[in-house]
Amino acid sequence: MSSKSMRVITALAFGIAGLLGAMTPAAVSADAVADFYKDKRIKIVQGSAPGGGYDTYARTLARHLPKHIPGNPRILVQNMPGAGGIVAANYIYNVAPQDGTVIGGLNRASPMAQIMGHSGPRFDSQKFQWLGSVTNEAGVLAVMKSSGVTKLEDIFTKTAIMGSSGPSDTLFFPAIINNVLGGKFRLVVGYPSTTMVHLAMARNEVHGLSQSWSSFKIPHVKELKAGKVAVLAQLSLTPHPELTKMGVPMIFDVIDKKHVLPEFTVEEAKNLFGLLLTSKAMGRPYALGPKVPMDRVKALRAAFMATVTDPAFIKDANVQGRDVSPVSGDEVQQMIATLANTPKATIKKLEGLIQFKGKVTKVKIALAKHTGKVTKTKKGGRRIFIDYKGKEVKAKVSGSRTKVTINGKKTKRKFIKVGMTCTFTYPGPGQEAKRVDCKG
Repeated sequence: MSSKSMRVITALAFGIAGLLGAMTPAAVSADAVADFYKDKRIKIVQGSAPGGGYDTYARTLARHLPKHIPGNPRILVQNMPGAGGIVAANYIYNVAPQDGTVIGGLNRASPMAQIMGHSGPRFDSQKFQWLGSVTNEAGVLAVMKSSGVTKLEDIFTKTAIMGSSGPSDTLFFPAIINNVLGGKFRLVVGYPSTTMVHLAMARNEVHGLSQSWSSFKIPHVKELKAGKVAVLAQLSLTPHPELTKMGVPMIFDVIDKKHVLPEFTVEEAKNLFGLLLTSKAMGRPYALGPKVPMDRVKALRAAFMATVTDPAFIKDANVQGRDVSPVSGDEVQQMIATLANTPKATIKKLEGLIQFKGKVTKVKIALAKHTGKVTKTKKGGRRIFIDYKGKEVKAKVSGSRTKVTINGKKTKRKFIKVGMTCTFTYPGPGQEAKRVDCKG
């Protein structure tokens, strides 16, 4: 063999070696993730009803996340409300495929419920593989001024009736304020979502609720502008710029000797509120099941953070009145570890303090019936519009929770067509229907 041929073979050998060397484990892993997600569909299972803050964030995320995931899979959102988000968390942990095709949009209060040993959770919060949170939420305690409660100091001498959608902020904060600070709140429970609590406020059925500021201010823009709503306190570990500018005090401002009940020290009371507010700082968290392969976990964590820092996503969220202040998956994991490693005696005490011990009323949700001709359908029947008394109204139609009939026979929502006459049985326009009965 000539020396020239030897040089060619040697060059080829080095070239091949270089190519093989370039194929690092990370590159191979990225290719494997892209191959897996190509032509796949990811489902975000959101543990809340349609229309609220959690739902809005999930649908906004679903629009922007695909372009940041290797393979660019499609993403859809499925609502799975129940027990303050516990139903969805149980599903993600125990039932959902553990392959990275199902993401849980979880209620930030769910980990605390599990750590406290509540009977509903069937998961270990520390074993979820957390992707991160869209925002570090600031909560508020807010009521209609028609209640007679117009400032934070009033909660110790006047009664405000608060609405609750289950074991969440709507229950925990009125309870701990009553039990540690001597507040005078009463509670109405049984609302399937905070959206329904807002409607109850409009009917004067309840006076207010405890909720994230980003979710509260949107349905109450007019009332806030007209001065009809009193935002009594910020429920957060650090001041929120917008709320501070409005002059809203921190809840810690009244955790002092004057207000803390005799059985607690001020330091102990601040510690208890601080623990509860740590879960608030988780904001709007997303997680994968405990057995999802790590290469897909890493890819989705990176994609999540790329999405929530993407100017297009931030603009989309802001247009809807939603704040974006991302929390990484590692940070969420650390917050949960902090809660889980808190002495059991402290957790047990806190568990008792977030149980409401005052007067509780259970509401019976009144359902409306609206009948009219179908004017349009969207998303395969997930949204149905009818002409009701000259006005177009919409119902959200769940594939699992809404009973759909056509000419008296049970069917699927996708078979509802324009021109049919349908009757919605639902809480009101824009809400999820319990039944949709059509003819035609």
